[in-house]
Amino acid sequence: MANNSTSWREKYKRWIEIGFNAVLILVCLSAATLLGELYYREGGKSTWMNSLVQMVGFPILFPILLLKKREENREDEEHMHKNTINSNNKNPSVWMFLSVYVFLGLLLGGSCILNAVGLLHLPVSTFSLISASQLGFNALFSFFLNSQKITTYIANSIILLTISSILLVFQPDDSSSTDSSKGKGYVLIGFICTLFGSAGYALLLSATERIFRNVMKKRTLKEVMSVVIWQSFFATCAILIGLFASGEWRWIKTEMNEYKLGEVSYVMTLVWNALAWQIYTIGLLSLIMKVSALFANVITALSVPLIPVLALIFFNEKMSGVKVISMILAIWGFLSYGYQQYLDEVKLKTELSKAKEEAEVSLVETGLNHRAN
Repeated sequence: MANNSTSWREKYKRWIEIGFNAVLILVCLSAATLLGELYYREGGKSTWMNSLVQMVGFPILFPILLLKKREENREDEEHMHKNTINSNNKNPSVWMFLSVYVFLGLLLGGSCILNAVGLLHLPVSTFSLISASQLGFNALFSFFLNSQKITTYIANSIILLTISSILLVFQPDDSSSTDSSKGKGYVLIGFICTLFGSAGYALLLSATERIFRNVMKKRTLKEVMSVVIWQSFFATCAILIGLFASGEWRWIKTEMNEYKLGEVSYVMTLVWNALAWQIYTIGLLSLIMKVSALFANVITALSVPLIPVLALIFFNEKMSGVKVISMILAIWGFLSYGYQQYLDEVKLKTELSKAKEEAEVSLVETGLNHRAN
C-alpha cells in the first residue's frame, strides 16, 4: 500500500511540474511576443535591438548550470570505479563542440533577426499565426535529419499549417506594428521573413536533436543547458556585430528619448522582454527533460490561438474572417500533430510492456530449465 501511495504521489508531482512548465511557456512566450510588439508600437525601430533581447538574458542560466554541474560531479566521484572500464571511449574534441555551438548560434541569431523583421511589418496576431508553420517545418526537417516518419496525421498537419500561412497573404490590409503606412510589399517582406524565421528555428531544433544523438550522445540537463547557453552566446555576438555594423547603435539614445512611454519604460520593456524569453527557455528545457522535445514544441504551438486573442485585447487589432479561418486551420493542424505524438507514446508504452513481459517469461523458462537439469 505504501509503495502504491508513493507511486501515485510521484505521478501527481510529475504531472503538476509538467503543467506548471507548460503554463510558464505559454505565459512567457505570449508576454515576450507582445512586449516585442509594444516596443515597435511605441517608437522602437531597431530590429537588431529587438533580436538582441531574445538572447542577451542567457547569463541568468549560469547559476542553474553550476548547481547541476556540482551534483553531477558528486555522482561521478561516487561511481568513479565503475567508469574505469569505459576509460578508452573517446569524447568529442573541444573543436567539435566549438563548431557545433557556433553553427547553432548563427542559426539561432539568423532566426531571431528574421522574426524581428517579420514582427516589425506584420500585426502580432498575423505574425503568431504564420509562426505556427514551425511545426510543419519541424516534421519535414526531422524526416531528413532524424529519420522521423511522415504519417497521415503529420502530413495532414503540414498541409493545414501551410494553407493557414498562405491564407494570411490574401487577408485585408491591416495596420502594421508602426504608425507609418505599410503597403503590400512590406506585408510580403514580413510574411517571408517570419516564414523563414520559423523554418530556421525548426531546423535548429532538428539539428540539435541530431547533435545530441550523434555528437554528445547524452541528454542530461547539464548538456542541454550548456548547448542553450553557448548557442545564445554566439547568437548574441552575431547580433551585436550586426547592430554595430548596421549603425543602428547610434540611434539607441535618440530612440530612448523619443519613446512614447518614456525612457524608463523603454528600458523596462527591453529588460522584461529579455527576462520573459529566458524564463520561457527554462520552461522549455524542463519540458524537454521531463517529457520530450516534440511535446515541448507542441505546447509552444498552443500559443497560436492565445496570442491573437491577447493582441485583440491589448492592441485592439482587427480579427478579420481570413484570420479566424487561418486560426482554425492552425489549431486543426496542431491537434493532428499532437494526436500523432499521442499514438507514438501509446505504441512505445505497448512495445516496452510487451518486451518486459517477454523478458519475464524468458527468465521463468531459464529458471525451470536449470531446475530440470
